[in-house]
Amino acid sequence: MELTLLGTGAPAGLPEPDCPCARCAAASGPEARAATSLLVDGTLLLDLTPGPALAAARAGQSLGGVRQVLLSHPHDGPALEVPAGLPSPVRVPDRQELALISGHRVRALALDAPGTGYRVTGPDGRRLLYLPPGAAPADTPLSTPVGTGPATGSGAGPHTDEPRDGVDGPYDVVVLDVLGRPDALARLREVGAVAATTDVLAVHIGHDVPPGPELHRRLAAAGARAVPDGTTLTVGAPAGPGTLPRRTLVLGGTRSGKSLEAERRLAAFPGVVYVATGGSRDDDPDWGARVAEHRERRPATWRTEETCDLVPLLDSDGPPLLIDCLSLWLTRTMDEVEAWDDTLWERGGATALAERVSALVAALRRTPRHVVAVSNEVGSGVVPATPAGRRFRDELGRLNSRFADECEHVLLTVAGVALPLR
Repeated sequence: MELTLLGTGAPAGLPEPDCPCARCAAASGPEARAATSLLVDGTLLLDLTPGPALAAARAGQSLGGVRQVLLSHPHDGPALEVPAGLPSPVRVPDRQELALISGHRVRALALDAPGTGYRVTGPDGRRLLYLPPGAAPADTPLSTPVGTGPATGSGAGPHTDEPRDGVDGPYDVVVLDVLGRPDALARLREVGAVAATTDVLAVHIGHDVPPGPELHRRLAAAGARAVPDGTTLTVGAPAGPGTLPRRTLVLGGTRSGKSLEAERRLAAFPGVVYVATGGSRDDDPDWGARVAEHRERRPATWRTEETCDLVPLLDSDGPPLLIDCLSLWLTRTMDEVEAWDDTLWERGGATALAERVSALVAALRRTPRHVVAVSNEVGSGVVPATPAGRRFRDELGRLNSRFADECEHVLLTVAGVALPLR
């Protein structure tokens, strides 16, 4: 099965018409995107982009063989153009299936937002999932239950089968709104519809994220990618080496956006364990407000553990860990080894802390889990006035360096912008 992405942008395209924003101004060349539209084997068209015949011609394709045009969502951009000779666009009712004379089978999927998702199975058995913008499957996805037969036709009449769909393994390609609904990708991963072999393509790309390197960096962190308009792919072909890191360290100053960046990197994964090393502080209203802000921002499916006992978590198998943050872990650990007292520090506190840090770093090196950790970068500020303050600054710098040595990705956040260091 061959897939051509005639457009990969949001309904209004990228850049948006008459939009003066900096992101639209930067969206040129391969980063300019028409409204999303997919051509499957030259015979099935999923959604219409403005100027579809021209878009197909630019991609080296023709719409002359299209026998079915399906719509997935109300079109909010320019008026739809239906070239002469194309069938009238239709929308398949939820949970109904079409079998085309080309050998393709198309099943309509119920979503949790307005619109329709489509599962396309090619004559070769390869499977493609396409979701409209801002939507995720409403049910457990996404295959025809055993014993249910499809309708036939060119467009034959739709056939209704059982109300819920089962899962029969991962898709070969999933095309969805990764940036707008990362939780949809997490849900698909949770039920096995997306696996390491699935090529996840981001579409419906608008001006909410800067185009260019920042767009591709964010998608790579989610295990997805974006391709230019007009790209043709063979469904089931290897998508290239994976870029998803197992260990990531996000550094930054106060309110630099480091926690948001860390959360964004795991938003497309299910069952994340959020490790809060600071705990709760009933006598500190400001701290409570910060904790509440973080909780409201996190997906409801994430689980929170308030602990500084990180080694057992790293040593156990399980879903991804988000550790926020290492500087609070260090504070608690220095409390426990009595590192703040100069005399006790010299008599064994320094050695005890070094052992704790070494154990943490060793656990990070051998962990089977996907880990994203947050830490403060404090070495660029005013020199602390007390020996204890200088000790904490120095030890945090050493901890950050050793932790970063074991990470595939290291980022520094400044004014909400994540700067890749590795």
